[in-house]
Amino acid sequence: MKVKLYDQHGKAHGDMDLKIQSSGASTQLIQDAVVTYRANQRQGNASTKTRGEVAGSGKKPWRQKGTGRARAGSIRSPLWRHGGVVHGPKPRDYSKSMPKQMKRSAFQNALVQRAEAGDMIVLRGLKLSSPKTREFAAIVDKLPLDGCRALFVYADPDKNLLLAGRNLPRVDIVSAESLNLYQLLMYGKLIFTEDALEKVRARLSEKTGKKIAAKKGDA
Repeated sequence: MKVKLYDQHGKAHGDMDLKIQSSGASTQLIQDAVVTYRANQRQGNASTKTRGEVAGSGKKPWRQKGTGRARAGSIRSPLWRHGGVVHGPKPRDYSKSMPKQMKRSAFQNALVQRAEAGDMIVLRGLKLSSPKTREFAAIVDKLPLDGCRALFVYADPDKNLLLAGRNLPRVDIVSAESLNLYQLLMYGKLIFTEDALEKVRARLSEKTGKKIAAKKGDA
């Protein structure tokens, strides 16, 4: 698998090998991983009050018959303004669990699919002399992003990069260590530095190596 290689001046330097193989994960597995991620982001703190929780007297508002009005037994009835809510939301846990191996497989396959689609760019030798958004924007403008929203993935914390990129519209910045499947899929273009791509490879190969070692130990 090949990806396009550019420098920070927008000059193309041919292709480079991604060195990441498809995991063979199905589209359904990727979908399940995204659903799991989004469910785990939910706070689940939405809450409404039932008729037993809203403030108000339990006294019958008026007598049952003879007033000409509809019968009523409580001012906290769900039919009344400021009454309780029927079947409203209550705090709950939306979290889902998924085996790490399955999540890793979905992440790996999604990354390969984005590279196959030509949505991935590798940037060589990025260096900012100052924390100015103008300087970083000039680099981004020279890359073939086709007007898409982009995700910039860096390897090591760089104060100039973080300060320069935080105010740039349509471009978000994330570290290679915290990059997740949902971020891989939600952006139109992915921009990796060479070091960041190497760290992503290490993330995947490290887990694979542990798995192989465990199997040898069982044998």
